[in-house]
Amino acid sequence: MDYISKKFDALLDTPGFSDTLLKNHFTLYEGYVKNVNTLAESLGKMPSGTPEYNELKRRFGWEWNGMRLHELYFNNMVNATSDMGNASTLKDALSKFWGSTDNWLKDFKATGTMRGIGWTILYHDPETKRLFNIWVNEHDMGHLVGCTPLLVLDVFEHAYMNDYGLKRADYIDAFIQAIDWGVVGKRFIQ
Repeated sequence: MDYISKKFDALLDTPGFSDTLLKNHFTLYEGYVKNVNTLAESLGKMPSGTPEYNELKRRFGWEWNGMRLHELYFNNMVNATSDMGNASTLKDALSKFWGSTDNWLKDFKATGTMRGIGWTILYHDPETKRLFNIWVNEHDMGHLVGCTPLLVLDVFEHAYMNDYGLKRADYIDAFIQAIDWGVVGKRFIQ
């Protein structure tokens, strides 16, 4: 089964994100989808246990997570005004763990502005019901096993450099304004 690139053209004209930046980002995502399909096909034809097979197996996690993280990222954005009122259950949980949604947001932004490249992810642990703001350095390393990603922020340079240069904090502020809290809230409830 081939994986199909999802379309996120509804995000074009989102305030704080140029269409050029978004189109470039969509193209990068489509590359992950293509690579997932290519690797899956190659692995299906190759004898297991060979050095080539082993390296493709290792690479598959990078490409797969790159594909899925971008889908989560684009899906938790909206080209409209959205507020946390659309996710009241999540809002209550954020306040419970951080004391207030403002404290959560301060921690989320601080995580996103750490030096390095990667992802900032608000995770939910269904076993303990805890919430975590986590830095994921690479697509395939640093994820919390068993936890559900609720809010995904891409902090690789390709996500902001064209529009913001080195001003990652300004990009994060624009991202916060574009969060689709209805989608993030549904991820939490599910």
